[in-house]
Parts: sequence; structure tokens; C-alpha cells
Amino acid sequence: MAKWTEADIPDQTGRTVLVTGANSGLGLRSAEVLSAKGALVLMACRSPERGQRALEKVLATGGKAELVALDLADLASVRAAAQEVRERTGDALDVLLNNAGVMAVPLGRTADDFERQFGTNHLGHAALTWLLMPALRTRPGARVVTLSSLAHQAGKLDVADPNYEVRGYSAWGAYGQSKLANLLFARELDRRLRRAGADVASIAAHPGFTATELSANMARAQGNWFLEMGTKVSDLFSQPVERGALPQLYAATSPDAVGGQYYGPDGVRGMRGHPTVAAMSSAAKDDLAAGRLWDLTATLTRVTPDPA
Repeated sequence: MAKWTEADIPDQTGRTVLVTGANSGLGLRSAEVLSAKGALVLMACRSPERGQRALEKVLATGGKAELVALDLADLASVRAAAQEVRERTGDALDVLLNNAGVMAVPLGRTADDFERQFGTNHLGHAALTWLLMPALRTRPGARVVTLSSLAHQAGKLDVADPNYEVRGYSAWGAYGQSKLANLLFARELDRRLRRAGADVASIAAHPGFTATELSANMARAQGNWFLEMGTKVSDLFSQPVERGALPQLYAATSPDAVGGQYYGPDGVRGMRGHPTVAAMSSAAKDDLAAGRLWDLTATLTRVTPDPA
């Protein structure tokens, strides 16, 4: 694969893209780039204030963007956002970019009593994806792009206790599980879409080692000033958001991106660089586990899977 950059993104005029977590970091950068390429970007944000500031930043560049209220940690909000997007677009959505997430936070619960990282990073996005599938299915070559992480490689999925109700909680363990779930879900979704004959591709991506607000938010959430200082130091060695967003932009726009594939930086250990096919752990390739996660997700969210 050649060194792919933002300059390689085809014209996006006439396309509509929904980006979750679009108020900062990778989500905001993706919204800026896609709107500059001509797409109408629906910026799904939890905080109205931060969302409005991000929207104004995108609009100031001449891009086309609108806000959508979305709290992935609340399935009622997910359902409302999906319904709003379907009505606002007339059931015509070209790309769903599942970008938002929380990382290595202390044990907490979502509005629906799920472990916060599993509930936000995986369950919220999975439910949103299923609920928006009718709008994606109407558009030729539509895509669902789900952001995973290098942390998936250490992740272990416990389908018997995904919400840490029995086992001891580990902030990093829960994060790894949620990112493994993102990758398993993305690949299972693509298999089922192909089996159903749908013209929709499901693709996964990861940003490598990128300086975003996730690390700082994690340190603040843990109330650890030493960790917060370490995060600032590590950011000096990470790649900028402009580079980190490339794999998900590639997955969302490149004619060469393949459904069921996983893209990340091409540098050493996938930490930095330009988009390329990324390495997956053996757990991420476990089709049986992916099927069990699919069924578990349907049970927990009470959302009908699409495709069935």
C-alpha cells in the first residue's frame, strides 16, 4: 500500500457521514477532513457545549456539519439519536464512523447498568449500528467504520461476566475487553452483511499511538497526578491527531478499503505511520467468540440485530 494521506480522499460531495465523539480528537479531525471534502457531517456528541464549539470550528472552515445529541452510555439516547438521524437524512446514511470511547477509567456503570467501558465503547456503538442499518442499506457502498485499539491485543472477552459483576475490576483489562469487542463485532457484522447480500461494508481501524484527550481524561478520572504527568510526557512521543485519524479516514473513504479488514499505522508495532492492514490478535479472529458476542449484545441492549 502506498503512503496514503488525506490528499487521497475522493470527493465526498453528496455523502452523509455520522461521526460519534466528534467534539474532540480523532472524531473532530475526521469531521473536519470529511466536511472539507464535501460531505455533510453529522457530529454526534454527548456534551452540547463541547459539541457546539466543535461544530463552529468545522463550519468556520466552510464545511457542512450538524450536531446530533448522543450519549453512548445511555441506550435511550442511542435510540433517540438513531431515530433523529434516520428522519433527518431521509434514511440515507453513507458512513457511520464509530469513533467515540472512554479509556481505562475507574469502575462505573452506564445508565443501563453496564460496565462503563464495555457499555460505551461496544454496546452503545453496536446498538447504534443496528438501529441505523436501514439508513445505511439504502446507500450504494455504505460503510460502518469501528475504531478499535492496539489494546485489543491484550483484551480478553468474558461473555459470562462482561460487566464485571463477579470478577475483580481492572481499568486496563476492561478497556482491552471493550476494544476486542469492537473488533469482533466489526468483523462479525461484515460477515453477516455479506451473507445477507447487503451493499454495506463493515471495517475496523485503530489510530496507533496518537495524542488525544483520552489519555488525559483517563488520568483525571483516576485522580492520579503522577499518571497525568506521565501522559503529558508520553504525548511528546506520540503522533499527532492529523496522522492518527488517517486509518479511520482510509476505512471510511478509500475505494481500496475492504470489508472485514482492520487498518492501522504502518510503523513499528503499529504505533505510528500511514494506513496499512493491521495485525489482529488470535482472540480477534475467533469467529465463535464473535458469534457469542453478537448474541450477548442483542440480549443486553434489547435491540434487534440487523442483519438478523
